Parts: sequence; C-alpha cells; structure tokens
Amino acid sequence: MRAVVQRVLSASVTVDGETVSSIGRGLMVLVGIGADDTATDIETLSNKILTLRVFPDATGSMWKASVKDVEGDVLCVSQFTLLASTQKNKPDFHRAMATEPSRQLYATFLERMGQIYSPEKIKDGRFGAMMNVSLTNEGPVTFTLDSRKFEYVDQSPSISAAGSTAKVARVTKWAKGGQQGKSQSPAATSSDPVSREVTDDI
Repeated sequence: MRAVVQRVLSASVTVDGETVSSIGRGLMVLVGIGADDTATDIETLSNKILTLRVFPDATGSMWKASVKDVEGDVLCVSQFTLLASTQKNKPDFHRAMATEPSRQLYATFLERMGQIYSPEKIKDGRFGAMMNVSLTNEGPVTFTLDSRKFEYVDQSPSISAAGSTAKVARVTKWAKGGQQGKSQSPAATSSDPVSREVTDDI
C-alpha cells in the first residue's frame, strides 16, 4: 500500500464540475492499493500518515507536529496509478488491486483513519470517478510512504561492505603516495563513483 502525502493549506476534489470534498490546512493523501495488500498494510500506513511530524509546533520549530497535533484535516483520494510499473513506456497496472476488492479495502482504510483520528477530519474523493484535484502545497512538503518499506537505500549491505573496503584501500594507497611528483587526489585522478565517494568521505 502506497501513499503520497502533501502538506497543504487547502485542497479540494471536483467531479463533473461539482465539489465533492474540500479541506483547509492539513494533508492531501493519494492512496494506491496493491494486489496483495491486507488489513496489516492499512494499519501500518494509516498510523504512519497520522503520526508523521510534517508541521511546525506552536513555537515555529519545524518537523515537530503531526496532523493530529495541529488538528488539521486529511483529504484522501484513491489512485491506483501509484502501483504502476513504468519499465516500458506504457504504464502497467497489474500490481494494483482489482476494482471491487480495492474499493472495499479503501473504505476500510478510511474507516481506520477515522478511528485513529476523528471521522469528521477524514475526507474523501469519489472512488473510481474521474476527479479533478486542486491543492496548495505548503512548502512544498511532500512524502512518499509505503506500508512495506518506508526507507529505501541505494545499495545492499553486501555491496556497501565491498564499497567500504574499496574506499579504505584507495585512501590508504593515496596516503602512501603523498603529493610527490604529479600525484593528485582521487577526485582529480579518477571519475569512477567509488573515488568520488572517497573524496566526500575524506
């Protein structure tokens, strides 16, 4: 289950020219439901959205308050395109849950959000409709959340370990060579990524 969370001053959803939902200051949340998502994903993501500290506190210190702390509104919109595979030019949506089971799980998600926070604070678009979404992003501040993994890394532990070994070896070799003759730092003698990382680490 995936969500794009934006801190907003206002947001609204219209369908066929009719405003079906609107909020003031709070969060605009686009929600994508995967084919294998369950109640566990709902619990994980709803809690994360409502406790994420994206607002300043009363003293103006940033990243100190959640939407619940500031008593803000939350406008949720179902968006299956968040689960798209874009390896090819034409998006593939097979990772997204089918329409009817997705409708039921999304309704459960909204209900759980209301239980954790307050039902009147949770707003919704219109599931399955062609919606126009308008918002004023404050910041801008935007976060991408995933119920299976909140933080992504560029390298696996094994690759990171190998990279660290290579960096140590390069630094040692450079230190032994000193600045004699035309000897230069790794940044000046190599364009490969590992050498650039060594310079950054030094």
